[in-house]
Amino acid sequence: MTKAGILYICPTPIGNLEDITLRTIRVLKEVDSIACEDTRVTQKLLNHYEIKTPTVSYHKFSEKEKSGYLINQLKEGKNIALVSDAGTPLISDPGSELLKEAYLNAIKVIPLPGASSVITALSAGLVSGGEFVFLGFLPRTDKEKEQILSKYSEINMVFFESPNRLIHSLEEIFGILGNRNAIIARELSKIYEEIKRDNISNLIEYYTQNPLKGEIVLIIEGQKEEKTQDEAEIIEKIKILKKEGYSTKEISKIISLFTGFPKKEVYNLALSV
Repeated sequence: MTKAGILYICPTPIGNLEDITLRTIRVLKEVDSIACEDTRVTQKLLNHYEIKTPTVSYHKFSEKEKSGYLINQLKEGKNIALVSDAGTPLISDPGSELLKEAYLNAIKVIPLPGASSVITALSAGLVSGGEFVFLGFLPRTDKEKEQILSKYSEINMVFFESPNRLIHSLEEIFGILGNRNAIIARELSKIYEEIKRDNISNLIEYYTQNPLKGEIVLIIEGQKEEKTQDEAEIIEKIKILKKEGYSTKEISKIISLFTGFPKKEVYNLALSV
């Protein structure tokens, strides 16, 4: 009976081609094939390090189809490396189907340490405490966003975000959590790398005036239930604004802006006054 091969999970550089371990280079040279998100992107890395190993395309649209093929190769004793276009595979990247099938078929899986934009951003983010949760991309629906942000509001939250959604996402986070500190890290390890730490309202103002490009890691600082002003003071402000004729929606926006109190909580208080 043929001994099954090994599936290696191989991180690749997130921008700078030098950010790869000697072990990863050795494994990429020694395996029988490399399963990659985009063969054209991976080939640039392979050419740089003179790696001649053949590649096979494995992306989110071909996961189920290609997983069967790759599992058969592993069963036949072939060793395969799984890579993504950048960073550590399976972190908001394809690969879960292949990994699941590997475990179901008792195929050995060896993960290699390496580059990760999440950890790189956190290391320079000066976030409070050491606890964090990585949540991939922020959900698109308002209900899902509110559920996620409220659930993890007390610990540091890490997201991937796209440039065209950044401002809108920051505005929504501000509305739900208030004016917290946040870190925006973009193009990490690349020429135009930038790490900016500020409160959310200042970040909105800055990036509205300075639109950005590139890959973004967004960190929202966790905050324990210590409000800048107690509910009694907020209620008094609500009463004053109601007498002036402001709507509940306007009141929640105004008070949140000037106190940092979450807009959603102000809105709920205003409904009860």
